[in-house]
Amino acid sequence: MHQPPAAAVSSSRKTRLRGWFAIPLWKRVLGGLALGVAVGLFWPALAPQVAFLGEIFVRLIKMLVAPIVFVTITAGVTSLGDPKRLGSLGGRTILLFLCTTVIAVSLGMAAGALLQPGVGANLGGAVPKALGPAKSVGEQLIGIVPLNIVDALAKGDMLAIIFVAILLGVGTISAGEAGRPLAAFFQSASAVMLRIVAIVMEATPFGVFALIANSIAANGAAVFVNVGWLALCVVIGSALQVLLVHAALIRLVARLRILPFLRAIPDALMVAFSTASSSATLPVAMRVAQDKLGISKPVFMTVLPLGAAIGKDGTAMYVGLLSMFSLQALGVDLPPASYLIVLLTATLAAFGTAPVPSASLFMLAAVLAAVGTGVDRTALVVGFVLPFDRLLDMTRTVASASANLAVATTVARMEGELDEVSYGVFRSRARQQEQDRVVAEEE
Repeated sequence: MHQPPAAAVSSSRKTRLRGWFAIPLWKRVLGGLALGVAVGLFWPALAPQVAFLGEIFVRLIKMLVAPIVFVTITAGVTSLGDPKRLGSLGGRTILLFLCTTVIAVSLGMAAGALLQPGVGANLGGAVPKALGPAKSVGEQLIGIVPLNIVDALAKGDMLAIIFVAILLGVGTISAGEAGRPLAAFFQSASAVMLRIVAIVMEATPFGVFALIANSIAANGAAVFVNVGWLALCVVIGSALQVLLVHAALIRLVARLRILPFLRAIPDALMVAFSTASSSATLPVAMRVAQDKLGISKPVFMTVLPLGAAIGKDGTAMYVGLLSMFSLQALGVDLPPASYLIVLLTATLAAFGTAPVPSASLFMLAAVLAAVGTGVDRTALVVGFVLPFDRLLDMTRTVASASANLAVATTVARMEGELDEVSYGVFRSRARQQEQDRVVAEEE
Protein backbone atom coordinates (compact mmCIF):
# COMPACT_ATOMS: atom_id res chain seq x y z
CA MET A 1 0.00 0.00 0.00
CA HIS A 2 1.31 3.44 -0.90
CA GLN A 3 2.22 5.56 2.13
CA PRO A 4 2.06 9.37 1.88
CA PRO A 5 5.47 11.07 2.20
CA ALA A 6 6.40 12.25 5.69
CA ALA A 7 6.76 15.81 4.37
CA ALA A 8 3.18 15.78 3.09
CA VAL A 9 1.87 14.51 6.44
CA SER A 10 3.83 17.21 8.28
CA SER A 11 2.52 19.92 5.93
CA SER A 12 -1.05 18.72 6.42
CA ARG A 13 -0.66 18.87 10.20
CA LYS A 14 0.76 22.38 10.02
CA THR A 15 -2.15 23.47 7.83
CA ARG A 16 -4.68 22.10 10.31
CA LEU A 17 -2.81 23.75 13.19
CA ARG A 18 -2.80 27.11 11.42
CA GLY A 19 -6.50 26.68 10.69
CA TRP A 20 -7.17 26.06 14.40
CA PHE A 21 -5.35 29.20 15.51
CA ALA A 22 -6.97 31.23 12.74
CA ILE A 23 -10.33 30.74 14.46
CA PRO A 24 -10.94 33.54 17.03
CA LEU A 25 -10.37 32.30 20.56
CA TRP A 26 -13.89 33.15 21.72
CA LYS A 27 -15.32 30.95 18.96
CA ARG A 28 -13.05 28.10 20.00
CA VAL A 29 -14.15 28.59 23.61
CA LEU A 30 -17.78 28.43 22.55
CA GLY A 31 -16.98 25.23 20.65
CA GLY A 32 -15.42 23.76 23.79
CA LEU A 33 -18.48 24.86 25.74
CA ALA A 34 -20.87 23.20 23.27
CA LEU A 35 -18.84 19.99 23.26
CA GLY A 36 -18.71 19.99 27.06
CA VAL A 37 -22.50 20.39 27.26
CA ALA A 38 -22.97 17.52 24.79
CA VAL A 39 -20.63 15.22 26.72
CA GLY A 40 -22.22 16.16 30.06
CA LEU A 41 -25.72 15.46 28.76
CA PHE A 42 -25.24 12.44 26.49
CA TRP A 43 -21.99 10.80 27.64
CA PRO A 44 -21.58 11.69 31.35
CA ALA A 45 -19.33 8.70 31.97
CA LEU A 46 -16.63 10.39 29.86
CA ALA A 47 -16.60 13.55 32.02
CA PRO A 48 -14.36 12.11 34.79
CA GLN A 49 -11.92 10.88 32.13
CA VAL A 50 -11.31 14.39 30.80
CA ALA A 51 -11.35 16.10 34.20
CA PHE A 52 -7.56 16.39 34.15
CA LEU A 53 -7.82 19.00 31.37
CA GLY A 54 -9.88 21.20 33.66
CA GLU A 55 -7.40 20.66 36.49
CA ILE A 56 -4.49 21.71 34.28
CA PHE A 57 -6.39 24.81 33.22
CA VAL A 58 -7.13 25.70 36.84
CA ARG A 59 -3.47 25.25 37.79
CA LEU A 60 -2.36 27.50 34.93
CA ILE A 61 -4.63 30.26 36.19
CA LYS A 62 -3.38 29.80 39.76
CA MET A 63 0.21 30.03 38.52
CA LEU A 64 -0.38 33.40 36.86
CA VAL A 65 -2.53 35.27 39.37
CA ALA A 66 0.08 36.64 41.82
CA PRO A 67 2.66 37.77 39.21
CA ILE A 68 -0.06 39.33 37.02
CA VAL A 69 -1.49 41.33 39.92
CA PHE A 70 1.94 42.54 41.06
CA VAL A 71 3.32 43.42 37.62
CA THR A 72 0.22 44.97 36.04
CA ILE A 73 -0.67 47.14 39.02
CA THR A 74 2.90 48.41 39.26
CA ALA A 75 2.93 49.06 35.50
CA GLY A 76 -0.42 50.82 35.78
CA VAL A 77 0.89 53.22 38.42
CA THR A 78 4.13 53.87 36.52
CA SER A 79 2.07 54.64 33.40
CA LEU A 80 1.31 57.97 35.06
CA GLY A 81 4.79 58.88 33.85
CA ASP A 82 6.09 62.33 34.69
CA PRO A 83 5.36 63.29 38.32
CA LYS A 84 4.33 66.70 37.02
CA ARG A 85 1.21 65.00 35.69
CA LEU A 86 0.19 64.54 39.30
CA GLY A 87 -0.45 68.27 39.52
CA SER A 88 -3.81 70.00 39.11
CA LEU A 89 -4.96 68.19 35.98
CA GLY A 90 -3.56 64.79 36.95
CA GLY A 91 -4.76 65.06 40.53
CA ARG A 92 -8.30 65.91 39.51
CA THR A 93 -8.31 63.12 36.93
CA ILE A 94 -7.15 60.47 39.38
CA LEU A 95 -9.56 61.68 42.08
CA LEU A 96 -12.55 61.55 39.71
CA PHE A 97 -11.62 58.11 38.43
CA LEU A 98 -11.20 56.91 41.99
CA CYS A 99 -14.70 58.16 42.88
CA THR A 100 -16.38 56.61 39.84
CA THR A 101 -14.50 53.34 40.42
CA VAL A 102 -15.61 53.08 44.05
CA ILE A 103 -19.21 53.78 43.03
CA ALA A 104 -18.95 51.19 40.24
CA VAL A 105 -17.71 48.49 42.63
CA SER A 106 -20.50 49.39 45.04
CA LEU A 107 -23.09 49.14 42.26
CA GLY A 108 -21.79 45.73 41.23
CA MET A 109 -21.86 44.46 44.79
CA ALA A 110 -25.35 45.87 45.32
CA ALA A 111 -26.66 44.22 42.14
CA GLY A 112 -25.13 40.93 43.25
CA ALA A 113 -26.60 41.23 46.73
CA LEU A 114 -30.08 42.06 45.45
CA LEU A 115 -30.40 39.61 42.54
CA GLN A 116 -28.10 36.92 44.02
CA PRO A 117 -27.00 35.39 40.69
CA GLY A 118 -24.63 32.93 42.36
CA VAL A 119 -27.13 31.28 44.70
CA GLY A 120 -27.57 27.69 43.60
CA ALA A 121 -24.72 27.76 41.07
CA ASN A 122 -22.60 24.63 41.04
CA LEU A 123 -19.05 25.22 39.88
CA GLY A 124 -18.20 21.61 39.17
CA GLY A 125 -16.43 20.60 42.34
CA ALA A 126 -16.26 23.80 44.36
CA VAL A 127 -17.38 22.64 47.79
CA PRO A 128 -18.62 25.33 50.24
CA LYS A 129 -16.43 25.62 53.31
CA ALA A 130 -16.07 27.94 56.26
CA LEU A 131 -13.33 30.53 56.25
CA GLY A 132 -12.51 30.15 59.91
CA PRO A 133 -12.60 32.92 62.52
CA ALA A 134 -13.06 36.32 60.95
CA LYS A 135 -10.24 38.82 61.33
CA SER A 136 -11.00 42.21 62.75
CA VAL A 137 -10.68 45.23 60.48
CA GLY A 138 -7.56 46.25 62.40
CA GLU A 139 -5.91 42.89 61.80
CA GLN A 140 -6.77 43.04 58.12
CA LEU A 141 -5.35 46.55 57.81
CA ILE A 142 -2.14 45.54 59.58
CA GLY A 143 -1.86 42.55 57.26
CA ILE A 144 -1.76 44.85 54.24
CA VAL A 145 1.88 45.66 55.09
CA PRO A 146 3.91 42.48 54.56
CA LEU A 147 6.94 41.49 56.56
CA ASN A 148 8.36 39.79 53.47
CA ILE A 149 7.13 40.53 49.95
CA VAL A 150 8.57 37.28 48.58
CA ASP A 151 6.59 35.34 51.18
CA ALA A 152 3.48 37.37 50.31
CA LEU A 153 3.92 36.49 46.64
CA ALA A 154 4.43 32.82 47.46
CA LYS A 155 1.32 32.71 49.66
CA GLY A 156 -0.78 34.83 47.31
CA ASP A 157 -1.45 37.47 49.97
CA MET A 158 -3.20 39.83 47.56
CA LEU A 159 -3.69 42.87 49.79
CA ALA A 160 0.01 42.84 50.59
CA ILE A 161 0.91 42.34 46.93
CA ILE A 162 -1.31 45.24 45.84
CA PHE A 163 0.11 47.50 48.58
CA VAL A 164 3.71 46.81 47.57
CA ALA A 165 2.88 47.18 43.86
CA ILE A 166 1.31 50.61 44.41
CA LEU A 167 4.15 51.71 46.69
CA LEU A 168 6.74 50.56 44.17
CA GLY A 169 4.93 52.31 41.33
CA VAL A 170 4.63 55.59 43.24
CA GLY A 171 8.29 55.41 44.26
CA THR A 172 9.31 54.77 40.66
CA ILE A 173 7.54 57.78 39.19
CA SER A 174 8.56 59.98 42.14
CA ALA A 175 12.21 59.18 41.41
CA GLY A 176 11.85 61.03 38.12
CA GLU A 177 14.61 60.38 35.61
CA ALA A 178 16.31 57.83 37.83
CA GLY A 179 13.12 55.78 37.95
CA ARG A 180 12.54 55.65 34.20
CA PRO A 181 14.54 52.43 33.65
CA LEU A 182 12.52 50.64 36.33
CA ALA A 183 9.27 52.04 34.89
CA ALA A 184 10.30 50.77 31.46
CA PHE A 185 11.10 47.40 33.01
CA PHE A 186 7.63 47.06 34.50
CA GLN A 187 5.97 48.21 31.29
CA SER A 188 7.98 45.57 29.47
CA ALA A 189 7.24 42.96 32.14
CA SER A 190 3.54 43.79 31.89
CA ALA A 191 3.63 43.27 28.12
CA VAL A 192 5.43 39.95 28.61
CA MET A 193 2.92 38.80 31.25
CA LEU A 194 0.05 39.65 28.92
CA ARG A 195 1.68 37.57 26.20
CA ILE A 196 2.03 34.69 28.64
CA VAL A 197 -1.64 35.10 29.48
CA ALA A 198 -2.44 34.99 25.76
CA ILE A 199 -0.47 31.75 25.45
CA VAL A 200 -2.16 30.19 28.47
CA MET A 201 -5.56 31.28 27.19
CA GLU A 202 -5.02 29.03 24.18
CA ALA A 203 -5.74 26.19 26.59
CA THR A 204 -9.11 27.72 27.46
CA PRO A 205 -11.24 25.70 25.00
CA PHE A 206 -9.94 22.44 26.49
CA GLY A 207 -10.26 23.59 30.09
CA VAL A 208 -13.77 24.93 29.49
CA PHE A 209 -14.73 21.67 27.78
CA ALA A 210 -13.64 19.61 30.78
CA LEU A 211 -15.08 21.91 33.46
CA ILE A 212 -18.44 22.30 31.73
CA ALA A 213 -18.67 18.56 30.97
CA ASN A 214 -18.15 17.73 34.65
CA SER A 215 -20.56 20.45 35.79
CA ILE A 216 -23.30 19.35 33.37
CA ALA A 217 -22.77 15.66 34.17
CA ALA A 218 -23.23 16.40 37.87
CA ASN A 219 -26.01 19.01 37.75
CA GLY A 220 -27.61 19.10 34.31
CA ALA A 221 -28.20 22.15 32.11
CA ALA A 222 -29.63 24.14 35.06
CA VAL A 223 -26.13 25.59 35.61
CA PHE A 224 -26.81 28.08 32.79
CA VAL A 225 -29.62 29.76 34.71
CA ASN A 226 -27.06 31.41 36.98
CA VAL A 227 -25.08 32.73 34.00
CA GLY A 228 -28.26 34.36 32.72
CA TRP A 229 -28.80 36.12 36.04
CA LEU A 230 -25.13 37.20 36.02
CA ALA A 231 -25.51 38.65 32.51
CA LEU A 232 -28.64 40.55 33.59
CA CYS A 233 -26.73 42.03 36.53
CA VAL A 234 -23.92 43.15 34.18
CA VAL A 235 -26.37 44.92 31.87
CA ILE A 236 -28.17 46.61 34.76
CA GLY A 237 -24.94 47.65 36.48
CA SER A 238 -23.39 49.05 33.27
CA ALA A 239 -26.56 50.98 32.40
CA LEU A 240 -26.84 52.49 35.87
CA GLN A 241 -23.16 53.49 35.84
CA VAL A 242 -23.58 55.38 32.56
CA LEU A 243 -27.06 56.85 32.99
CA LEU A 244 -26.84 57.73 36.68
CA VAL A 245 -23.21 58.06 37.79
CA HIS A 246 -21.63 59.53 34.65
CA ALA A 247 -24.68 61.68 33.95
CA ALA A 248 -24.53 63.00 37.51
CA LEU A 249 -20.83 63.76 37.06
CA ILE A 250 -21.60 65.84 33.97
CA ARG A 251 -24.58 67.64 35.51
CA LEU A 252 -23.52 68.17 39.13
CA VAL A 253 -19.73 68.47 38.92
CA ALA A 254 -19.12 69.81 35.41
CA ARG A 255 -22.46 71.71 35.52
CA LEU A 256 -23.22 70.90 31.90
CA ARG A 257 -26.33 69.60 30.19
CA ILE A 258 -26.46 65.80 30.07
CA LEU A 259 -28.15 65.27 26.70
CA PRO A 260 -25.35 66.72 24.53
CA PHE A 261 -22.87 64.42 26.26
CA LEU A 262 -25.03 61.33 25.72
CA ARG A 263 -25.58 62.30 22.06
CA ALA A 264 -21.85 62.80 21.49
CA ILE A 265 -20.42 59.53 22.80
CA PRO A 266 -22.15 56.67 20.87
CA ASP A 267 -19.27 56.29 18.38
CA ALA A 268 -16.81 55.54 21.19
CA LEU A 269 -19.31 53.27 22.97
CA MET A 270 -19.89 51.21 19.82
CA VAL A 271 -16.17 50.67 19.35
CA ALA A 272 -15.85 49.76 23.03
CA PHE A 273 -18.66 47.22 22.70
CA SER A 274 -17.29 45.64 19.54
CA THR A 275 -13.66 45.41 20.66
CA ALA A 276 -14.11 44.89 24.44
CA SER A 277 -10.92 46.94 24.89
CA SER A 278 -10.39 50.39 26.40
CA SER A 279 -7.09 50.75 24.52
CA ALA A 280 -8.68 49.98 21.16
CA THR A 281 -11.35 52.60 21.89
CA LEU A 282 -8.80 55.33 22.63
CA PRO A 283 -8.36 56.79 19.08
CA VAL A 284 -12.12 57.12 18.56
CA ALA A 285 -12.56 58.56 22.07
CA MET A 286 -9.95 61.23 21.27
CA ARG A 287 -11.82 62.18 18.09
CA VAL A 288 -15.11 62.38 19.98
CA ALA A 289 -13.51 64.46 22.73
CA GLN A 290 -12.13 67.00 20.27
CA ASP A 291 -14.85 67.15 17.60
CA LYS A 292 -18.06 66.59 19.56
CA LEU A 293 -17.32 67.51 23.19
CA GLY A 294 -15.11 70.55 22.63
CA ILE A 295 -12.31 69.33 24.94
CA SER A 296 -8.93 70.97 24.37
CA LYS A 297 -6.09 68.81 23.06
CA PRO A 298 -3.81 69.14 26.12
CA VAL A 299 -6.62 67.81 28.33
CA PHE A 300 -7.86 64.89 26.26
CA MET A 301 -4.30 63.88 25.28
CA THR A 302 -3.54 63.55 28.99
CA VAL A 303 -6.81 62.35 30.53
CA LEU A 304 -7.89 59.76 27.96
CA PRO A 305 -4.64 57.71 27.88
CA LEU A 306 -4.54 57.88 31.67
CA GLY A 307 -8.16 56.74 31.75
CA ALA A 308 -7.39 53.80 29.47
CA ALA A 309 -4.86 52.70 32.08
CA ILE A 310 -6.80 53.27 35.32
CA GLY A 311 -10.35 54.35 34.46
CA LYS A 312 -12.23 51.08 34.19
CA ASP A 313 -15.67 51.59 35.68
CA GLY A 314 -17.09 48.59 33.82
CA THR A 315 -14.33 46.34 35.11
CA ALA A 316 -14.79 47.70 38.63
CA MET A 317 -18.53 47.06 38.53
CA TYR A 318 -17.95 43.56 37.17
CA VAL A 319 -15.29 42.64 39.72
CA GLY A 320 -17.62 43.75 42.53
CA LEU A 321 -20.51 41.80 41.01
CA LEU A 322 -18.43 38.71 40.26
CA SER A 323 -17.06 38.74 43.81
CA MET A 324 -20.61 38.52 45.15
CA PHE A 325 -21.48 35.84 42.57
CA SER A 326 -18.42 33.81 43.59
CA LEU A 327 -19.07 34.08 47.33
CA GLN A 328 -22.68 33.03 46.80
CA ALA A 329 -21.75 30.10 44.55
CA LEU A 330 -19.05 28.95 46.97
CA GLY A 331 -21.37 29.22 49.96
CA VAL A 332 -19.15 31.76 51.73
CA ASP A 333 -20.87 34.00 54.28
CA LEU A 334 -18.71 37.01 55.11
CA PRO A 335 -19.00 39.24 58.19
CA PRO A 336 -20.08 42.80 57.33
CA ALA A 337 -16.60 44.28 57.85
CA SER A 338 -15.14 41.94 55.22
CA TYR A 339 -17.33 43.49 52.53
CA LEU A 340 -15.36 46.70 53.03
CA ILE A 341 -12.22 44.71 52.25
CA VAL A 342 -13.92 43.41 49.08
CA LEU A 343 -14.78 47.01 48.12
CA LEU A 344 -11.25 48.26 48.76
CA THR A 345 -9.51 45.38 47.01
CA ALA A 346 -11.85 45.41 44.01
CA THR A 347 -11.23 49.15 43.58
CA LEU A 348 -7.46 48.72 43.64
CA ALA A 349 -7.63 45.64 41.41
CA ALA A 350 -9.75 47.51 38.86
CA PHE A 351 -7.14 50.28 38.73
CA GLY A 352 -4.47 47.71 37.87
CA THR A 353 -6.42 45.60 35.38
CA ALA A 354 -4.87 45.51 31.93
CA PRO A 355 -7.13 47.08 29.25
CA VAL A 356 -7.57 43.79 27.36
CA PRO A 357 -10.53 41.40 27.12
CA SER A 358 -11.21 39.12 30.13
CA ALA A 359 -8.33 40.56 32.21
CA SER A 360 -10.74 41.28 35.07
CA LEU A 361 -11.30 37.56 35.63
CA PHE A 362 -7.70 37.24 36.79
CA MET A 363 -8.09 40.19 39.14
CA LEU A 364 -11.02 38.40 40.78
CA ALA A 365 -8.52 36.16 42.56
CA ALA A 366 -6.96 39.19 44.23
CA VAL A 367 -10.32 40.23 45.66
CA LEU A 368 -11.40 36.80 46.90
CA ALA A 369 -7.98 35.96 48.32
CA ALA A 370 -8.18 39.11 50.43
CA VAL A 371 -11.15 37.61 52.29
CA GLY A 372 -9.70 34.12 52.60
CA THR A 373 -11.00 32.31 49.50
CA GLY A 374 -8.27 30.21 47.92
CA VAL A 375 -7.05 30.75 44.37
CA ASP A 376 -7.91 27.15 43.46
CA ARG A 377 -11.61 27.76 44.16
CA THR A 378 -11.48 31.15 42.43
CA ALA A 379 -10.06 29.42 39.36
CA LEU A 380 -13.20 27.28 39.24
CA VAL A 381 -15.27 30.44 39.04
CA VAL A 382 -13.06 31.70 36.21
CA GLY A 383 -13.50 28.42 34.35
CA PHE A 384 -17.27 28.57 34.86
CA VAL A 385 -17.71 32.18 33.70
CA LEU A 386 -15.04 32.36 30.98
CA PRO A 387 -17.07 30.76 28.15
CA PHE A 388 -19.63 33.54 28.49
CA ASP A 389 -17.22 36.33 29.33
CA ARG A 390 -16.78 37.77 25.84
CA LEU A 391 -20.32 39.18 25.66
CA LEU A 392 -20.17 40.30 29.29
CA ASP A 393 -16.80 41.95 28.62
CA MET A 394 -18.21 43.81 25.61
CA THR A 395 -21.07 45.12 27.73
CA ARG A 396 -19.00 46.33 30.67
CA THR A 397 -16.37 47.99 28.42
CA VAL A 398 -19.09 50.43 27.37
CA ALA A 399 -19.22 51.75 30.94
CA SER A 400 -15.42 52.14 30.99
CA ALA A 401 -15.44 54.13 27.73
CA SER A 402 -18.24 56.35 29.04
CA ALA A 403 -16.30 56.97 32.27
CA ASN A 404 -13.23 58.03 30.33
CA LEU A 405 -15.13 60.65 28.34
CA ALA A 406 -17.18 61.83 31.33
CA VAL A 407 -14.05 62.42 33.41
CA ALA A 408 -12.26 64.11 30.50
CA THR A 409 -15.23 66.45 29.98
CA THR A 410 -15.45 67.26 33.69
CA VAL A 411 -11.72 67.91 34.03
CA ALA A 412 -11.76 70.13 30.94
CA ARG A 413 -14.61 72.13 32.42
CA MET A 414 -12.83 72.48 35.77
CA GLU A 415 -9.60 73.54 34.05
CA GLY A 416 -11.34 76.05 31.76
CA GLU A 417 -10.35 73.97 28.73
CA LEU A 418 -13.82 73.17 27.38
CA ASP A 419 -15.33 74.93 24.36
CA GLU A 420 -18.91 75.23 25.57
CA VAL A 421 -20.13 76.37 22.17
CA SER A 422 -18.84 73.18 20.55
CA TYR A 423 -19.89 70.97 23.44
CA GLY A 424 -22.33 68.44 22.11
CA VAL A 425 -23.36 70.54 19.11
CA PHE A 426 -24.26 68.50 16.03
CA ARG A 427 -24.13 71.19 13.39
CA SER A 428 -26.69 71.38 10.64
CA ARG A 429 -25.48 72.12 7.14
CA ALA A 430 -26.76 75.70 7.31
CA ARG A 431 -25.03 76.30 10.65
CA GLN A 432 -21.80 74.83 9.31
CA GLN A 433 -21.98 77.02 6.20
CA GLU A 434 -22.55 80.09 8.37
CA GLN A 435 -19.54 79.24 10.53
CA ASP A 436 -17.41 78.65 7.41
CA ARG A 437 -18.46 82.09 6.10
CA VAL A 438 -17.51 83.79 9.40
CA VAL A 439 -14.12 82.06 9.41
CA ALA A 440 -13.49 83.10 5.79
CA GLU A 441 -14.32 86.75 6.58
CA GLU A 442 -11.96 86.75 9.57
CA GLU A 443 -9.15 85.40 7.40
